[in-house]
Amino acid sequence: MKSLKIFSIPFTGLKLGKHQFEFTIDDAFFNEFEYSLVKKANLKCDVELERQETMIILNFHINGTINTNCDRCLAQYPQQVDINEQQVAKFSEEAIDEDEEIITLNKNDHEIDISGLIYEYINVALPFITVCDDEGNTPYCDKEMLESLNKLSANDGQNELTDPRWDALKKFK
Repeated sequence: MKSLKIFSIPFTGLKLGKHQFEFTIDDAFFNEFEYSLVKKANLKCDVELERQETMIILNFHINGTINTNCDRCLAQYPQQVDINEQQVAKFSEEAIDEDEEIITLNKNDHEIDISGLIYEYINVALPFITVCDDEGNTPYCDKEMLESLNKLSANDGQNELTDPRWDALKKFK
């Protein structure tokens, strides 16, 4: 958790207006999160904090590469990501449960921890199905694995035995 301490932004001494922060997100960041889907990454996170009297508006821009495995050929490749997100934090005495999109800060809070937000934005931005290339033309693609899969899929159609009951039903068409 020590490496996540740098992702806490103290806002008590900041003047009203916009302030820029820059963070580097690498393997050590993801090692702090147990069961993280992402293990290796090289990302840059630019945060624009806009301090207002009653709220803080955080604008995130995260870009770089995440090392992930291709779901087709199982080769590891760098997945490009470019993320733009916004988060609002309001100053309030009581906790507001009505809107889960807004973070509530009370008078005792003097800093805001953005590590959880960054982690969430990165994991949500990953594609559900990761493929290094549709045609298999990238240098990361495992061509031997693709050839083996193609051979297996070609053999499946030839070895398929048809059920005579289905053949009899096809005659009714």
